[in-house]
Amino acid sequence: MRDDSLDSLIKGVKDYQEGTFSQHRETFEKLTEGQKPKALFITCSDSRVDPTTVTGSRAGDLFIIRNAGNIIPPYGATNGGEGATVEYALMALNIQNIIVCGHSHCGAMQGLMSDGGLENLPNVASWLGHARTTRLVIKDRHPDLTGEPLVVQAGRTNVLVQLDNLKTHPSVALRLAQGKLKLHAWIYTFERGEMLSYDQASGEWKPLQGAPELDAPVADA
Repeated sequence: MRDDSLDSLIKGVKDYQEGTFSQHRETFEKLTEGQKPKALFITCSDSRVDPTTVTGSRAGDLFIIRNAGNIIPPYGATNGGEGATVEYALMALNIQNIIVCGHSHCGAMQGLMSDGGLENLPNVASWLGHARTTRLVIKDRHPDLTGEPLVVQAGRTNVLVQLDNLKTHPSVALRLAQGKLKLHAWIYTFERGEMLSYDQASGEWKPLQGAPELDAPVADA
């Protein structure tokens, strides 16, 4: 059976070159002079989450980290690219806003909260270890949750946990101490097109209005 999935991507590239790129050629040429992103956007690799579409952004607007579960390991916990990307975003690009954005129906959160099923995915299981605090908090505070409500609660708590992890990175700690950095917690419900942000004052997730700054507590979110 023929797999047309790659053909559709190739056609998409050609359509982009002949359409969007041609219409905005001057903008792309100007980007060769450098980049000044508005924010570091940390989100999941899930194909249903598109940071640029959701935020109405253009090329050059977002510096993006994507991985399973929108996880940022604590400083020194791994030699992966997340720490280097965060450091570059703050110290080289002088980005002043970091958004950690989880989402509904997250497979990483399903895996994290499951009591098995990752035996054939040892690298995934190891990676999710950087979100172990999320699992512990949920098991302690919401022991009776199951199904999608459990995944939703885990996703919300995980965003705050990863913001705590971010604060262990020297570049983040420095910029926060200098008052040059703001942290934001978002949750995207893709089936409704809804974006929520965590309001620290009330301890609640509310429809995104403005961009409240957080101290990134591990909260009962």
